[in-house]
Amino acid sequence: MPGWLEIVIRSTLGIIIVLFGAKLFVRKALGELSYFEFIAAAAVAIIVGVGSIALSIPPGHLVIALLLWILIPYLFGILSMKSLTFRNIVGGKGIPIIKDGKVLEDNMKQHRYTTDELLSKLRTKNVFRVADVEFAVLEPSGNLNVLLKKDYQPLTPKDMQIQVAPIKQPETVIMDGKILDEPLSTIGFNRRWLEHELDKIGVAIENVYLGQVDSYGELTVDVFDDLIEIPEPVEKPLLFAAVKKCQADLEVFSMETECKQTKKMYQRCAKEMEDVMQKLKPLLK
Repeated sequence: MPGWLEIVIRSTLGIIIVLFGAKLFVRKALGELSYFEFIAAAAVAIIVGVGSIALSIPPGHLVIALLLWILIPYLFGILSMKSLTFRNIVGGKGIPIIKDGKVLEDNMKQHRYTTDELLSKLRTKNVFRVADVEFAVLEPSGNLNVLLKKDYQPLTPKDMQIQVAPIKQPETVIMDGKILDEPLSTIGFNRRWLEHELDKIGVAIENVYLGQVDSYGELTVDVFDDLIEIPEPVEKPLLFAAVKKCQADLEVFSMETECKQTKKMYQRCAKEMEDVMQKLKPLLK
């Protein structure tokens, strides 16, 4: 067999084994791999690379080596799911580095973690004072997770007792100028509704690069031509304005009428409409 043909066969076989072997592992970014997982992945890459051109190594030996380096880490992953002790041995566990704004020097020395590294990691979290940190953990992947003290955490709507609309995943209904029927039907709409919404903003389907519908049925699009200005959706602001006008009209009617019973009715309805308006405000503003 010609040498070049054997290289093609070896490389193809190695790629196929790695492709199917990768399906056995949990999807993680490279930065989230444990040291053991990273070494196993590097070993597989080296075996495939060297085995593709080292014709003196029998192909059967390469297959055995690849299967071992793929199956053993896979079995380790299963055992790690069943045993906390085994998981800590293989993947390690988080090490406290800062507690109550105080650096734990003993833990840093034990894991050979320098002050410069700590400060650098904190800066990536937009933290520039150690005293602002309530708790910080060095993860097995090398990432530093930081919990700021309550006084230094960003304000949230819940902290300010402000009601906001719930956010759900939008459905992509147009991609590369083509309608995706399945997500469109998932949210209870059809092509006729979509074409009507596009007509309102004056855009043809074939000119839409990406179109998405949120959980409130509002369509937003991005067109191929970046110079075209797409108007912002106005349905929700218009609905809120209509509710507000109704509430104002009821107050005016209550002031204009001289009948006490009618005045009370208008005032009650105006108060109820104001309550409705306050409940709708987070959803429509």
